[in-house]
Parts: sequence; C-alpha cells; structure tokens
Amino acid sequence: MMPLLNLMAAAIAFPADTASAQNMGEGPTTANGNAGLSWQAAQSMAAQLVAQMTPDEQNNITFGVSPNNGCSGVSGSAPRLNFSGLCLSDAGNGLRATDLVTGFASGVSVAASWNVDLAYERARYMGAEFRRKGVHVINGPVVGPLGRIALDGRAWEGFGADPYLAGVLANVTVGGLQESVITAVKHYIGNEQETNRMPNGVSPSISAEMDDQTLHEVYLWPFQDAVHAGAGSVMSSYNRLNGTYASSNNYTLHQVLKEDLAFPGFVVSDWGAQHDGTPSANAGLDMAMPNSLFWENNALVTATQNGSLSSGRLANMAQRILAAWCYIFDGPVGDIPLGVGLPADNTAPHTLVEGRDPASKPSTLQSAVEGHVLLKNTNNALPLKRPRFLSLFGYDATVAPTNNPSSSMLSLFNFGLQSYDISVADLIGVLTGNQASESATHGTLISGGGSGANTASYWSDPYSAIQAQAYEDDTYLRWDFESTTPDVSVASDACLVFINEGASEGFDRSGLNDLDSDKLVTNVANKCANTIVVIHNVWIRTVESWIDHPNVTALLFAHLPGQDSGRALVEVLYGRQSPSGRLPYTVAKSAFDYGPLLQPCRPLPGDLDPRCYFEEGVNIDYRYFLEHGIEPRFAFGEGLTYSEFGYQGLNVQWLEETPPISPPNPDTVAPGGLTSLFDNLARATFTVTNTGSVAAAEVSQLYLTFPDSENNATGNATSTKALRGFKKTPLQPGESATVSLDLTRRDLSRWNTQHRSWELQTGRYQIAVGRNALDEALRGRLER
Repeated sequence: MMPLLNLMAAAIAFPADTASAQNMGEGPTTANGNAGLSWQAAQSMAAQLVAQMTPDEQNNITFGVSPNNGCSGVSGSAPRLNFSGLCLSDAGNGLRATDLVTGFASGVSVAASWNVDLAYERARYMGAEFRRKGVHVINGPVVGPLGRIALDGRAWEGFGADPYLAGVLANVTVGGLQESVITAVKHYIGNEQETNRMPNGVSPSISAEMDDQTLHEVYLWPFQDAVHAGAGSVMSSYNRLNGTYASSNNYTLHQVLKEDLAFPGFVVSDWGAQHDGTPSANAGLDMAMPNSLFWENNALVTATQNGSLSSGRLANMAQRILAAWCYIFDGPVGDIPLGVGLPADNTAPHTLVEGRDPASKPSTLQSAVEGHVLLKNTNNALPLKRPRFLSLFGYDATVAPTNNPSSSMLSLFNFGLQSYDISVADLIGVLTGNQASESATHGTLISGGGSGANTASYWSDPYSAIQAQAYEDDTYLRWDFESTTPDVSVASDACLVFINEGASEGFDRSGLNDLDSDKLVTNVANKCANTIVVIHNVWIRTVESWIDHPNVTALLFAHLPGQDSGRALVEVLYGRQSPSGRLPYTVAKSAFDYGPLLQPCRPLPGDLDPRCYFEEGVNIDYRYFLEHGIEPRFAFGEGLTYSEFGYQGLNVQWLEETPPISPPNPDTVAPGGLTSLFDNLARATFTVTNTGSVAAAEVSQLYLTFPDSENNATGNATSTKALRGFKKTPLQPGESATVSLDLTRRDLSRWNTQHRSWELQTGRYQIAVGRNALDEALRGRLER
C-alpha cells in the first residue's frame, strides 16, 4: 500500500458523483483535527483507500455493528487497511451516559446568548472531550427541529426558531467541533415534531409536506450553513418529507444536499430510520445505524451484481465515509482508540479516561450565564444588593435526589431524566411517545431529556449557590421547596420562586405551562411584595396567569445552563454580570395565538398516510405573529439588561453596484453550494451607545423586509421581517461602538422554485435595526 501522505496531491473525484465534476472551490477555512487537510486532499486519500478495497469491504463499512463499549453506534471496519471503524456518540450538547465529562449549556441556552464567540468556544472544548473519549463522530449539532411548533419536545437541542440565527450558530459550532471530531448535523430534514416521527402500527411516519421555497428558505438554511462550515456528516431524520422517508429521499439527499450544496461527506441514518435497502442507497444514504437488516450479509454487493445498485455508487458510499475520516483524522495516521473512554457499563470496573480540560471552565460558566434572559424587572428588583432576608420557594431550587448510573443502559442517568417524576419502568414509554409532565419536580433542570442530554461533572443548583452568597452577605435564608401553598414571611426583602418547564425526546409537550407551578408563583406573590421568578425552561413557556401581578417584580428565563446552573444564576441575580440573553423564540399571551404552530399534527388511528401540511410556508414563530398581527407577550429577540442603550446613524449601502439577479459563476461551488451566494453585497453600519450606568452587552438585530409582498413562484406571503444580522456588543457606561453588519447574496435573495435558484428582488428592501423583532430603533432601505 502506498504511504497515505504521498496520496494527498492526487485529485481523484468521487465515483458516480456528478457534483465533484463541478469547479469546487476550497470553501471556508474551517479548522479540523489534522490542522488543515482540505476536502480535496481528504477525498484523494479516501479514493486511494477505496481503490484497494474489495466490494465486501466497501459494503462492510456502510452499516453499524454491535459495539462492545459505550459508543452510541460503531460502524463496520476494514482492518486490512487499518480502518477500525467509527465510534458515533450522542450528542450535540455534550457526551452522555459516561464519566469525567462536562455538562455544557444546551442549544437553547446557546441560542439565547446570541454570542457567536461563546458558541464556538463551547464547541471547541466539547469536541475535544469527545475525541479524548475515543469518539470519531458527534451526533450533532441539531438544527432540525428548528422549532416550528411551540410544543416541540426537542427544540431545546437546537439554536432557536429562526433559520438565520440557527445557521450562524451551527456554522461556528461545526467549526469548533471539527477541530477534533466529525459532526453529524441533524436531523435532516423536516423533523419538526416528535409525535408519530416513527411508524406506529400500520401507519408510517408523519410526512412533512412543504413547498420548495419553504424548504430552502427555512428548514434547509441552517443545514446549508453547517455544510458551508465543512460538516463531515449529516444525519437523516425519522420522518417522511413530501411522502418519502428522509433516509430514502433522492431529492433532499442527492439533488439538494450532495449536488446543490456540494456536500462531500457522508449521510448517516438516525438510529433505526432506514426503511429499505437498495432504494435508500440509490437515494443518497451512505451509512445505516445502529445496524442494517437491509445492507448486512453483503446485500449491497449482491445489488451491484444484479444491477439494482451501481458499483460506482457502492464505492462512493465507502469513499464519503473515509473522506470524512481522512479530513478530520488524517486517516490511520491520526486515528484514535475507538471508544476508549466510554465503558459499556459505568458501574463495572473500567479505566477512567479524563475527557475534561480545566481551561474550559470560564467559557462553560459564561455560556451558562449568557443564556439567562431577563424579561421583567420592575423598580430595579434585580440585581440583589446584599439582602438581609431572602425566602426561597419551588422544586427547581435543589438538585435531583439521585444522579447515579446503573448497570443497564436504560436509566434516568443515561438520558438526563434525573429530575423528572418518572421511574425506570416508565422510561421506554417516555422515549417512545408517552408524555411526562410539563415540569420536572424532582430537582432543578439543567438539560432536557433523551439522546440529546449530557452528563454533568456536578450540579451547581440555585439553592447551593445562593447559600454561598448568603454567607458572604450575611443574608438570612428561609426556604420551602415542597409546598405549592407555602407560608411566606412578610419580613422578606425578596422571595425567589424556582420552577421549570421540561421536555424530552420521544414526545411533544402537552402544554406551555403547568398549573401547579403557576399556582405556586401566584400564592407566593399574594404574600410577598417583591417576588422574583426564575424558570429553567426548555423552550417557550407562557406566563399570563401571573406576569402582571403587581408583586411579581422580576422574571428570568434561565433555560438549560448545564452543570454551572446555580453559579451562573448568582452571577446575574447579584449583578456581577448584567443579563445579556435574548429570546430565540416568541412567547405568546395565549397558547391559541400560535394557531396551527402550537402543537404537532396528530393523525387519526389507522391513517395509512399521515401528513402534516406546512401551510404557513416561511412564516414561523415571529413571522407568523407579524403576518397575522398578533401581539406577543415577549417578542423574538427580546431581553433586558441592567442598563439602557441608544441607537443612531444607520447607513445602508450596496457594496456592488447593481448586482445581477442570479448568482454569478454558477459552476463554482464549494461545500455549502455556489460560492457567490456567500459574497457580501451590502453593508449596514450604525452606532450603539450604553446610556445607562452599568456595564452590559447589547444585542443589535437587523431585520429585512423583501420588496415583494407575494412570491411569484409559489404565492407564499413574505413575512413582514426576517432576521438577517446581529451583533452582541459589550459596552461600559457612556461607551459607544460602531456596529457593521454585512448582507450576503443569499441573505438578500429568495428561492425561485421554477428556476431552482436564489434570486435578488427588484424594488425596495426595508431595513430595520433594533433590540428585537418588533423594535425599529433605526430604519433604512436598499433600492435595486
């Protein structure tokens, strides 16, 4: 065998891959585990390996085998060529079901931070932990579900209910993770509900019915940003899309992902999401997990012999897998021991492998801090200033009573459900569709549940962190973490109420609030003139029953901060840092305000073709509210700080005079698609000033209104605004900063379904800059 490093200069295209015949540029300068190997060099290395493989060996690496360790899945191997297989593990919020790893803030907290730099740092440290534990592929990040429905059970794993916000954060997350491991960006595509995501009896999985414009402008958008960052893998989802299973959908896998977006990596199925054999291979699925009844026993080799699958496509499947391996690990040169730090049984004797890096601590804490969103602060109730007497209430203030693994993989520990009022016997039902309660009443919530949960090194809970601060401040504490009708001392300087709103993979939530928690808040507020409410919420949580109560003086959405939850909360409560989070979704006054976007589509029993029609088109979340003139309780992008900010001097201009409607250089592509889509065509600049007396960070947001009120290709209404830029700027009191936001060709284009092309619009683009989706502190326009 030729030395692998001597093969890097070769330029061998993927067999049976027409996308590779186009002029593929180098793409973004994304770092990866081997410090700079390009996709072209990785493809060449992989091609040389595949050329030496037998068809049986090519077939063998396309599906999973039973692992003898704690990897979520292990691919087949080719020992003769020093390929021992890939360890794939959950998930995009950190490693789960193991030891000596970090409980990072979840995706919803990253989205609420609106901090691109922190998102990258979190990913960089997380990816390094996966690599130290012997993982090749991280099953994440999540950009599907995007959060189409308010009651979605897994939206907390992703980066908010807007494709632009999710795309920006996915891009830097892929970049950070792939300094160490391959990312499997999931779940592709249209996976916007847990209900009926899998076949149920005679009924197949739910089918997401959407037009091509909606696909491209909303649900594909963040996947495109992830591919543009160099993602090595994409995970296909459980659902069907327009009647065809996602793992066998030729249009989305082959045409859109591999051709249009020039995706050079491999597509892996979600666990058990493969529903056929040769059709899924022909459609674009490259690896089936956790095993494959359809592809094992050399079934793909047999298919090449009978003509139902080309030998070139089988080689292409193997080559895509190996290309991602070479891209990140430099092939066998930089490979790692498979699953070395992931024992199959955490209670059995095993060698402890340290995954953590002490250098990650400041970043991990800051991620937790910046995911807090302050939504009410009457009479400057916060920050607390050395209070003499505090009363604490609510089940969410303390840790869960147990945080301990068992010898079985089916344990609350393994799926992040320690705080939920369920038993191990209930676990299978919960993960397969039986709903748990809206709140996790057995302790504070630091993560959602299911395969997207992570394992924390410790739980810093609110009560413990406040106790430590009380020691420093000589504060007297009282507490009641059990009763919903507690006695309250009128001598309290403030009463803090801790509740939560939980969710898990496997089911969609049954409501946007729970009555017992709301009853607790009201009962305390009726007796305490300074009631501060802290909610650890997975996603949207309505607050109408008590938000206008005169004694509810402050509200914090704390989201899912991870292991530093209490420590981060104290940073905000006591004013060591001003809160700087912003909502990555819209909070309505009534659940009914979400209309068809409230709950999942529920097929009737025995429905042989259940479908969910995305009739709202591109108008989800704040766009839906704007289209229908509904006033929310809290707008998308809203959040308070301990200071105030002023805006002035908006200047918007084209960087290129009269850019053409269609993207130039249509044959020049890189991962992510046409390179010209990412060219900057316009720029908005303005000044932000901290007009208050406290150091704080402002999140400036730019929203774009397209010239057309109706799209000529599909008739879908264009939303009043679409987020197209944001910047988080820390400022001292009285300090000003100039903010510059660039708009790319894709940002300024709409998808023309007839031409299958992104096209600029003719007319006047309206630009609004402000603090949230409803705020228009500054207005401008672009004419074309």
